[in-house]
Amino acid sequence: MANGTTSGTTDAPSSPSNSTVTSTTQPSFIESLIDKIPLPRWALIAIVIAVGLVLLLLLICIIKCCCCRKKRKKKKKAVDMTSINGPSTTKRLVQPDLEDIECGNEEEEKRGRLQYSLEYDFRSQEMKVGVKQAADLKAMDSGGTSDPYVIVYLTSDIRKKYETKVYRKTLNPVFNESFIFHIPQGDVAENTLVMQVYDFNRFSKHDIIGEMRLPLGDVDLQHVMEQWHELTAASKIEQEHLGEICISLRYVPSTSKLTVVILEAKKLKRMDPNGLSDPYVKVQLILNKKKWKKKKTSVKKNTLSPYFNEAFIFDVPFHLIQNIDLVISVWDSDKVTKDDQIGKLFLGCRATGNQLRHWSDMLANARRPVAQWHNLQPVEDIDKTLGLKTRFKLPLPGS
Repeated sequence: MANGTTSGTTDAPSSPSNSTVTSTTQPSFIESLIDKIPLPRWALIAIVIAVGLVLLLLLICIIKCCCCRKKRKKKKKAVDMTSINGPSTTKRLVQPDLEDIECGNEEEEKRGRLQYSLEYDFRSQEMKVGVKQAADLKAMDSGGTSDPYVIVYLTSDIRKKYETKVYRKTLNPVFNESFIFHIPQGDVAENTLVMQVYDFNRFSKHDIIGEMRLPLGDVDLQHVMEQWHELTAASKIEQEHLGEICISLRYVPSTSKLTVVILEAKKLKRMDPNGLSDPYVKVQLILNKKKWKKKKTSVKKNTLSPYFNEAFIFDVPFHLIQNIDLVISVWDSDKVTKDDQIGKLFLGCRATGNQLRHWSDMLANARRPVAQWHNLQPVEDIDKTLGLKTRFKLPLPGS
């Protein structure tokens, strides 16, 4: 009996009833926190579900935003690549260039071939260009034929053009005509021979079938050459090379003196029948789009590369220097007829490119002369840009 009593007392702590009481008397932290909230269990479950849905929606939104950003980066990269390959990304995205659209068709389209000959006489400095024949020309008329003829010229003087006879209703005309160009040996390499094949139309504008361009710098003039050349699509009309001029500028703000030195010119356009010109230079100041002061150099006879080295000094107050346009024009002197303008350019704050850079360098380097070469531009383009008003005299000091 004693042994049974002792074993009962030692086994009592491990009884199942006692262990159950211990676990219920020490609740978990979460259960104790839930018990403190004055809401029923179903309300707490509903709140937890609502919060879970909100978090899920937020997660979906974040994922969508990340995807959109990646797409935008890809688009930006594509735009950057087109901007590298082309001059204007925005323009290309809105409307592609017509040249880009037609490029593929022009490469596949056959326009025919032209046979020509070339011979240069070093003694007389004359180039003989022969237009032999054409073959497989593109049909321009509704009847499946063309009325072809050829125009021949050099890029140094695009106004002087030769034309062959017109041959009716044929795609394989035989011309056998030759033309003589007077061109100094030193100017040959800088020229391009252009031959353009046209379709004659009696009552409408003549259509160009195709053209060939031959850079004379790539031609061996020691031998007479004769060969065929594939015609290509006509390029845009090139701007005629009018010549170059070197001028020096100097401005001293303290004395209001603007010094313009006409140094020299080169490669001027030929204006006289002998292939030369009698050039001189006019220097003009424009103030607020109105003509103000002008001076001119002496005339240099029979030359395309005159040397002047003539200086002109103008009084220009410092408060007016920003409103000044300096116009430089090169003229060909004629005793019988009216003098012709060869080319023109202007410098000032309204100018662009090298002209604006030269003017800015002059203002940034006061009292120091700054010299620079400039290409002459067509007179009509400069006059249109300047937009000159009617002439008048300005009542300014020193004028």
